[in-house]
This record gives sequence, structure tokens and C-alpha cells, in this order.
Amino acid sequence: MLRGKKILLGVSGSIAAYKTPHLVRLLTKAGAEVRVVMTPSAAQFVSPLALSTVSKNKVLINLADEDQWANHVQLGRWADCMMIAPLSCNTLSKMAHGTCDNLLLAVYLSAVCPVVVAPAMDEDMWKHPSTQNNIQALASFGNQIIPVEHGELASGLVGAGRMAEPETLVSWLENQLSSNQDLIGKKVLITAGPTHEPIDPVRFIGNRSTGKMGIALALASAERGAEVTLVLGPGSSSLPSTSSINIVQVQTAQQMLDACLRVFPEQHIAILTAAVADYAVGNPSAQKIKKGDGEFTLKMERTPDILQTLGGLKNSGQCLVGFALETENEREHALAKLERKNADYIVLNSLNDLGAGFGTDTNKISIFDRSQNEWHFETKSKQAVAQDILNVVLSKA
Repeated sequence: MLRGKKILLGVSGSIAAYKTPHLVRLLTKAGAEVRVVMTPSAAQFVSPLALSTVSKNKVLINLADEDQWANHVQLGRWADCMMIAPLSCNTLSKMAHGTCDNLLLAVYLSAVCPVVVAPAMDEDMWKHPSTQNNIQALASFGNQIIPVEHGELASGLVGAGRMAEPETLVSWLENQLSSNQDLIGKKVLITAGPTHEPIDPVRFIGNRSTGKMGIALALASAERGAEVTLVLGPGSSSLPSTSSINIVQVQTAQQMLDACLRVFPEQHIAILTAAVADYAVGNPSAQKIKKGDGEFTLKMERTPDILQTLGGLKNSGQCLVGFALETENEREHALAKLERKNADYIVLNSLNDLGAGFGTDTNKISIFDRSQNEWHFETKSKQAVAQDILNVVLSKA
């Protein structure tokens, strides 16, 4: 899908730059023509010679090289897509504020093609309010942001801030450049993350969901032209940054249902990935419960079933997609849920599959519909899984 495509890769000064020769190799193997522009500091992390060798094009660093000028305007018009990976905290700040003090920034400001960035930095830098403001600014300019991943960082800490892996970046480009914007004019509702059901003002009942799968689906839907409403539970690892996604943050199952009911009648597609608590405390305490001697009992009540509620309300022009996370008899339970909730599709993932489940950057899914069709996929990044789900849903739309 990248054959004949022209990819301009910008590399800024981050330790994640060591991954760029592999990224360039994957892009050229897929048939793309790749040119690389680096910031001067990036050359301290990865060899321009290595990138020149794998791209088969001269790597550009300076605005002028001896008596030759690097035509940044021409470069910005040459590419089908400009990808900046890794995007350092420093280069992010300069892009957000229109600074132009090196060739990479000059090319970015001259680019007339889509621009996508893959940030890379330590967790505390990533979460700093100024960084998040800069990310929001880039998104408001129309740039696409590939979410950071959670994992081991250069500092030795483990957290959010890793650049997405080269395979994920290539998959994103394949979907972006081959997309026919098949969701233009469509409204898509997505739920994501856990719900937290309060016990008292400081304690709650919840689960390990991070919202990564739902956020990936929201971003993929927006990239394909949809107007997206993302109803997002608490504690999500990162928020999508694009003006085409309306984020509604909630805490409890009831709040999530209420948010869905407000918009569901006008939605074309609803994809419910959220891990909604099945039970809530019947009478949460208004004050913090003090520790005492002996046993402590909570009286639990069923929470509203969001998928079943929407299944009872949907009309013939709407498509409803549910998720089933199972640990045993997976296919049987998924098919029963599909019928019981009146969904059009059920996406099954099993905690028995390596790389699937809560908190991972990958997933392994199967999809079932009401016509007894089945689609089975290998383990992939959640961004790639999101595209697979949309492809199946839209293939029968």
C-alpha cells in the first residue's frame, strides 16, 4: 500500500532515533521512496550515514551545505506525507510556536502534505502541562499525533513516553495513505476505559482497563473522516489530540450510560470497548469509612447494561459493536453475548492469548456477526487492530 509513495522522515534529537534505520528499512521494503531530514542534535543519536544507506538518498541536516542550498519548499511539496519520528520535547515546542531555526522546522512549515508526529520522551516530560499544551496546539494545526506507548524508558523508569514501534508507524502510514475517507459524514460513538464505582470519597471498585483500544479506535475513525464522540472512563493513559474527537470524561457506569444516551440517536456506528463495572455499591458512604475490627461487608447492586440498553434502542440504520473479554469458553460466550445484547458485531479477546487484554499495546481479536460470519486476526498493535475492526464493520455497511 506504500508502493510509489513519497515519505519525508524528520528525525529529531531523542534516544528513540536509534529505531529510525529499521523504520526506513520497513518503509523502503514496502515500496516507498524515503528522504530523511535530521536536526543537528539527532545526528548525535543515529548516524546520517546509516540512514543514507538504508534510504538510498542523501540525508539533509543543514539549510546550506557548502555552496548548495537545501530547498525546504521543494521538499515540503515533494512528499505524500511527512512523518517526524521521533519527535523530541524540544522540537515539539518549536513546532507548536512556529520557531524556524533548522532545516527540519523549515521543511515542516513549508509542508503542504499531511504531517504526522510520533513523540518520544521521558514520562514526566510527556505529562508536563506545557508538553500537553504543545501537543494540543499541533493537533489544532491539523497534524496527526501517534500516541506514545507505555514501557521502559531511557531513564530506566517504566511509564508513558516511548515512541511507537516502527511497525506501528508503518501501519499508520499504510492506513493513512490508502484511506478513502470512508467515514466522512458519519458519526461514531466509542466508549473506552474502566468505570470507577465509589465505595466512599476515596475508595472505589474498578478494573485494569487503560482505554488504549478505545482511544485507538477513536483516532482511526477520525483519520477516516468520522465525527467521533469518545466517552472515556477514568485513568486513561493518554488522551487523543484532534479536533474531530469530542471527549466526554465520566467516572461511573451510570454516567457512561447517560453520556451515550444523549448522543446515540444520531450516531451511525457505536463501538463499546469500555470495561464497565458489573456491580456498584448500593449506598456509597458520604464520608471516608474508618477501619474497624471484624469483617466489613458491601451490599452490591447491578449497574446498567450499556450495550443491552443501546441494543434495545438502535434502529435499522445503526451499527452496534460490543466487546467480550473472556477467560474460558470464549467463542461460546461471545456468540451468546452477541444475541443477548442485540449487537451487530462482537469483538472477542481472550486473556489466554499472549499480548491481549488490559494495559498492553497489542491485542489479538476475533470478530463475529449475526450472520454467523467470523474473522480471526493475529496479534497486532492496537492501532492496527482498530483498522481491522473498522474494515470489517464498513465491509458490510
